[in-house]
Amino acid sequence: MKWPRLSRSLHRSQRPMRKGLRSPFEEREAVQKRLLDILACPIDKHYPLGLVELEDRGDVIVEGMLTCSECGRYYPIIDEIPVMLPDNLRNKKEDLGFLEKWGSKLPDKVVHGGKPWSL
Repeated sequence: MKWPRLSRSLHRSQRPMRKGLRSPFEEREAVQKRLLDILACPIDKHYPLGLVELEDRGDVIVEGMLTCSECGRYYPIIDEIPVMLPDNLRNKKEDLGFLEKWGSKLPDKVVHGGKPWSL
């Protein structure tokens, strides 16, 4: 019995990119803003959420905030990741630090009256 010969081809992530083609990582980044439209508030399931862009790189939001107009909660976007946790799992110190850092660029109703914490 002959065993089939194993291929030695490179995994697609190890293959060199051809000129003009985008890597899978770049494709994931390019759709990030579009994917934000499907996110809902974890508390009351309201959508779409409001978006405040603070720092971006093309189609990628590096720093920002999602806001729920129904319950008044905010969800920071830190290092490209929306932090959408229920109140009891959120880090108060981190949330207040985010508000202090970006307070001048955020809506006043979030900074002084947002849930779960405000300045």
